[in-house]
Amino acid sequence: MEWKPGRVVKNLRGHDKGFYAVVAFDGQYVYIANGRSRLLEKPKRKNPRHLAATGTLLPAGEMATDKKLRAALWPFNFGAGAQDVEERDSLG
Repeated sequence: MEWKPGRVVKNLRGHDKGFYAVVAFDGQYVYIANGRSRLLEKPKRKNPRHLAATGTLLPAGEMATDKKLRAALWPFNFGAGAQDVEERDSLG
């Protein structure tokens, strides 16, 4: 898996489960943000084994501000397709 900035991932471990966007990858850790609890200026450092990639890559414009990032991740967390994404991820 290539951890490109903008890739939407699901956090599988920890108290902050949900969907996030990859901000950076330093070779060992992935840095993720969601624009609400984890801002772009202070992303969460995660072990890649605790993340599941969705296959969606957000354009750079949707990661320009925290507000735009929240709007881009909204369908994954609360939209009608959120359950479909969770079911697809659980299948493998």
